[in-house]
Amino acid sequence: MWHTELRERLKLISEMSAKPEKCYNPRDSTLKFTDKEDELDFLCEGFKSRRALMSCGHAVTPMSLTNWCRRQLDQGESRFRCAQVGCPAVWPYTEVRRMALLTTEEMNYFERNIALNATKDKFDTKLCPGCKSSVVRKNESNLSVRCTVCSTKTKRTYEFCWQCLREWKGPRPRSDRCDNVDCCNDTLRILKTCPDIVFESVKDVSGCPSIRACPTCGTLAEHNKTRCKNIVCPRCKVEFCFVCLKLKRECLKTSDYFTKCSSGVAPRQTSIPEWQKK
Repeated sequence: MWHTELRERLKLISEMSAKPEKCYNPRDSTLKFTDKEDELDFLCEGFKSRRALMSCGHAVTPMSLTNWCRRQLDQGESRFRCAQVGCPAVWPYTEVRRMALLTTEEMNYFERNIALNATKDKFDTKLCPGCKSSVVRKNESNLSVRCTVCSTKTKRTYEFCWQCLREWKGPRPRSDRCDNVDCCNDTLRILKTCPDIVFESVKDVSGCPSIRACPTCGTLAEHNKTRCKNIVCPRCKVEFCFVCLKLKRECLKTSDYFTKCSSGVAPRQTSIPEWQKK
């Protein structure tokens, strides 16, 4: 499903990366120039442009800002957050567009993926395996989903499996699997078969799976075994305990960051939590 979209993204990224380096006009009076180091140049590429200040006060160059924001897009984000630890700033796209000196091609790429990521974040959507258009699933208990585009094009009802992303086979409605060979819920399979983690910094914990589904939004997350038992979900940004699966504030009522939880290790998850957005 994602191969075509991935190829398109990689092609655009390659084309944008091959462009000449973008630099600020030193005579641009709308910019606040600074002598501070480029705070988004994580790879120390040493971009030639003068540095300018974002609205949050951190220094960037057009190239470093473009790279950082593009990275967030490719990770599924639809908003642009400052990379500096402790900075709560979320930059509006209009500011990113101006400060990153986005080209027409880059603007098309950014705006397309902002919309795509925002749609995925708000709705339960996937790409139809037949026409690659975005389809919203209306009934979360039914894996059989109708694509109106393919149905109109083929002049017959076209349905695909939300789970294995192949044309539907077998009776419907179904909530577990279709009759295609090897149709299974990959997320649940990962949760069931992943090895246990051996914590290096948390005492007296054993039998904890190395991959968990976030208890808030269901996104899979893997723990860095060298740190404390808490983890921040990469999607919903909620911090929870990887061991007992309670939210941080609940877990810390009866234990600390580096000791076993009072309720012990939560068992392997057999269902995926659904994100109840407020």
